[in-house]
Amino acid sequence: MPLERRLSRAMFLSTEVVELRQMCLTPGKILEPGQYLAGDLPDIAFEMGLVEKLPPVRGKSDEIGDPPQANVEDED
Repeated sequence: MPLERRLSRAMFLSTEVVELRQMCLTPGKILEPGQYLAGDLPDIAFEMGLVEKLPPVRGKSDEIGDPPQANVEDED
């Protein structure tokens, strides 16, 4: 029997973006798979092992820099 990986809600900040891997049905909601704030998901999603941490973003944000500015001249 394979081991299930279950993550507790306590492992996440309420403002952390996590991935819901499968549809989660609760008496009041149907949550589709996707990315959610951990605080927006019900406890049952964590208890059932449906939530995973997102992989870290690769690269440094300092390397990206600001987008180039377009030269827009006034047409008045």
